[in-house]
Amino acid sequence: MTAQISTTRRSQLAEIMKDGESVVLFANPAANLEKFSQDCNFLYLTGLNYPDLIYIAEKKNGSFSDILFIERSNPEREVWDGKKLQSIEARDLSGIERISYLDDFYTTLTGVCSTTKHLYSNLGNVAINKPLSYAMFMLEPVRQRYPHIVIDQINNLITPLRKVKSEWEIMQLQKAIDITGKGIMDIWESATVGMMEYELEAMLFYRMQKSGVQRWGFAPIVAAGINAATLHYGQNECRIEQGELVLLDVGASYNGYSADITRCFPISGTFSDRQKQIYAIVLKVQKSIIEMIKPGVLLSELNRATRQMLIEELMGIDLISAPEEIGKYYMHYVGHFLGMDTHDVGGREAVLEIGNVITIEPGVYISEERLGVRIEDDVLITRDGYCVLSQNIPKEIDDIEAIRKVALNQ
Repeated sequence: MTAQISTTRRSQLAEIMKDGESVVLFANPAANLEKFSQDCNFLYLTGLNYPDLIYIAEKKNGSFSDILFIERSNPEREVWDGKKLQSIEARDLSGIERISYLDDFYTTLTGVCSTTKHLYSNLGNVAINKPLSYAMFMLEPVRQRYPHIVIDQINNLITPLRKVKSEWEIMQLQKAIDITGKGIMDIWESATVGMMEYELEAMLFYRMQKSGVQRWGFAPIVAAGINAATLHYGQNECRIEQGELVLLDVGASYNGYSADITRCFPISGTFSDRQKQIYAIVLKVQKSIIEMIKPGVLLSELNRATRQMLIEELMGIDLISAPEEIGKYYMHYVGHFLGMDTHDVGGREAVLEIGNVITIEPGVYISEERLGVRIEDDVLITRDGYCVLSQNIPKEIDDIEAIRKVALNQ
């Protein structure tokens, strides 16, 4: 991400902020001996992938100003932790002109609070019986000493910005999707009966690493047989047996943007008659829902249509006898927004706009038959309707079987 990109985003932030509003964003803290992962909202507005930074923006009397706080260098710690981000480097990478140090943060925040009525921050969503998030802890003095200030989630302010993807953001998503697709193909071309689920996970991670990607967008799901009927199965520790259908729900993260793809394949090379029947139903519904996508459509409308189509299809094969039974075999939403977060900002009642990216992922899960099928694609909303960004990852039964047969005959 360049300084020009994050500077443009902060200019958009300045336009939507009102007088008396401020933003305080905290970078994620550094974790000892763990790979660092940045807070998405902090990365979105600053472009900085460094820990222990703080960003403040405020608007008063029609004027927008912002400042970045960085750590002071400590030569004694550099041998352990490496050099810290320097002022000139922070300015060049982010485009933020005012740079200060963390020990000045509360002094500056005190001045901001004197004119602020509404403060937005990356508070996180923490259960009431759990410890405060880092942002909540850091802003606790504001809550106690300035009770008139409304402290709010940053998503409530910048969701309209993050929902509509720029051309650059779409390019990052497309790269993440393409790398994920190549990893899925690696698995299809190499997987055999008797392998462990985590071996398949390793194949995809190797493809990601070779492609310069070091992070998953989310914890991968590699689920064989009955495991695929558990929606968030994540152990990936079972042996794959003859005749099982394997579900892959996976996504690489590229420059902070996550793919989210689900494909199913037969470990033995061909779908059984029952597997083929259920898979064909899910694929038919998915294609129909994708055809409904266009600007102005409610995401919830797509979900209602998915549920109704699956009811009709499952009643048609006598898997259910009444509409209210659908919840036994289809129990999740049909899709979500996609971007820096795998489940990106934007509600279930959102109206689709040009530049949104969503997933479409109907499924049928029959635990008593040790079978789960989900097919998921990532879709960009365009002026004329939609573009399936993951269209190059095969999902037709004949195509998948052809790939598997070649692989198993080698």
